[in-house]
Amino acid sequence: MKHARSVRILAVVGLAFGVLTIASGARALFGDAAARAAVGNAVPYVLWFNFLAGFAYVAAGIGLWWTQRWAVVLAAMLALATAAIATAFGFHVLGGGAYEMRTVGALALRFGFWVVVSVVAWRSLARLTPAAPSGLG
Repeated sequence: MKHARSVRILAVVGLAFGVLTIASGARALFGDAAARAAVGNAVPYVLWFNFLAGFAYVAAGIGLWWTQRWAVVLAAMLALATAAIATAFGFHVLGGGAYEMRTVGALALRFGFWVVVSVVAWRSLARLTPAAPSGLG
């Protein structure tokens, strides 16, 4: 059951990552002038993508906790979507657009995390049937 435990840990981390992403994105997008100024040269479509993806992170975390196969697919889709937005961001940077260096690190972290989650979850859950919710234990 080592793999099941790994998936549970990744589920909790993904859920927390999602909640933090939603909170920070909401602050940057809908906060006061000081909060919006703090994001500096953030690229708007990357900011919106990350904010909206936060909700998918929460869904993936919940699905992984309950060993749902769709959550494995969602984790892989999150990795692919992050790669796509990172590619668009790369073209923005190459075109001379303003950006924050922390965005490069954030996109790399998000992509790497969801690749790991999808691989670990695939190996652990692909051969299992979806479990009915059984509580936290």
